[in-house]
Amino acid sequence: MKTNICYKELYENGIEILNRAGIAEAKLDARLLLECVCGTDHSALIAHPDRVVSEEEQSRFNEFISRRAKREPVAYILGNWDFMGLTFKVNSDVLIPEQDTEVLVEEAMRFFEDGMRILDLCTGSGCIALSLLRYTNDTKAVGTDISDRALLVAQENADNLGFSDRAEFVRTDLFPAEDMGKFDIIVSNPPYIASNVIETLAPEVKDYEPRLALDGDEDGLVFYRRIVENVHKYLYSSGYLFLEIGYDQAKALTDMLENDGHFHDIEVIKDYAGNDRVVRACYY
Repeated sequence: MKTNICYKELYENGIEILNRAGIAEAKLDARLLLECVCGTDHSALIAHPDRVVSEEEQSRFNEFISRRAKREPVAYILGNWDFMGLTFKVNSDVLIPEQDTEVLVEEAMRFFEDGMRILDLCTGSGCIALSLLRYTNDTKAVGTDISDRALLVAQENADNLGFSDRAEFVRTDLFPAEDMGKFDIIVSNPPYIASNVIETLAPEVKDYEPRLALDGDEDGLVFYRRIVENVHKYLYSSGYLFLEIGYDQAKALTDMLENDGHFHDIEVIKDYAGNDRVVRACYY
């Protein structure tokens, strides 16, 4: 291993390796990994490009670059990811919080009032529920997931963000026990990718993110059916349901809600790229 390598040179070496591996965001990824290893921020490349990197830092950076070149997501290598201005622990037991999901949180926040109770189905890292707690007052949340390991991540995020007294996480297959009462708002980013589509996704997704959190069965709609069929047991009258969807699922879900006959104010909200991303409905 070369010694006395400088910060900028190590960064450029990382970019070259990632470029050869076909990583589209090679510059960004190399910078994020180097900053993690060296405990620096984005200004270091400009302010201290000649900073000598220790052998330990060089070794760790090269290990991170090697993992990224094999298409492991940056978020899993770093062990955390930012979402809604907060930093969440993530690992391969949970989905990586995506910017598109912020649309779900922001839309739900438009209908929040102090003191409301939130139910977050398929909570994963807890990023949706905990973000809603962060930006509302005197609210409480219940998050559910079928994965014990995902719930451990969600609980750690609640602890780290100081929401342990406002958030409760329950292991269950979608809905909690009915004796937990009703909720003012229900949110969910459920598995919604059709089973036969998963293998066509980027390696970062199909090879590393938990299939349990991706697979929406044959047509990708199985969880939406279950939610619409059972939500009346958990949502107060005039309460709101917010569901993240795939770009081509808006009509199927809005038809499902309209045919159920218990929802009004059904609206599809687009993400930052102009794709259908969230369906909102009010329960009679």
